[in-house]
Amino acid sequence: MTHILVVDDEPALRRTLRINLQARQYSVLTVATGQEALDSVGRALPAAVVLDLGLPDLDGVDVIRGVHSTVDVPIIVLTGRTDIEHKLRAFDAGADDYVTKPFVMEELLARLRAVLRRPAVATEPAPLPRIGWYEIDVEAATVTGPDGTVRLTPTEWRILALLLASPGRLVPGRQILAEVWGPEAEGRGNYLRVYLAGMRRKLEPDPARPRHLITEPGIGYRFQP
Repeated sequence: MTHILVVDDEPALRRTLRINLQARQYSVLTVATGQEALDSVGRALPAAVVLDLGLPDLDGVDVIRGVHSTVDVPIIVLTGRTDIEHKLRAFDAGADDYVTKPFVMEELLARLRAVLRRPAVATEPAPLPRIGWYEIDVEAATVTGPDGTVRLTPTEWRILALLLASPGRLVPGRQILAEVWGPEAEGRGNYLRVYLAGMRRKLEPDPARPRHLITEPGIGYRFQP
């Protein structure tokens, strides 16, 4: 059965929606608060969410964002808020449809069927960054090259992750020192010179002429894809 999550603080409306949805062979969970909604999507993945904006604990727009940070499901807003500002905020946050109260049940059900028919958008995973012959997977903490894996130390990984997070952009040396070793290390640029030299020996095709782990003298470092 298709599972629908209903989020509304009006008990009578929750009951009405549950009865009507179950009569059409949907599986239904009803909750009264935004936090209950966020907790529930982590336990049982809904096919769609019907959501009121006027919840007692959280702004409905924040609930839309929270749901989408966990799962990619269509969300129909069902609310008494009719002004354009609330509609725009809901759509900007990721709502798929917007129905105002009072509403016609058959229209809401038709809109629900419509969002459930929409095909999921397939997204290609972003390619992993490369340094020379090596493919870098920061999440898995692996470096893979033609001769197998290369081991990086925990400190090297922290430095590399900061550089890879901003491809093509300068990362100030003081920022790297503060994030890796703490604020008290901001003046110890020799730390970075030693570690970058070691990382280049492991990863750059020609460590003496680095193409990917670039030093901007006196300023910082840059990962050049």
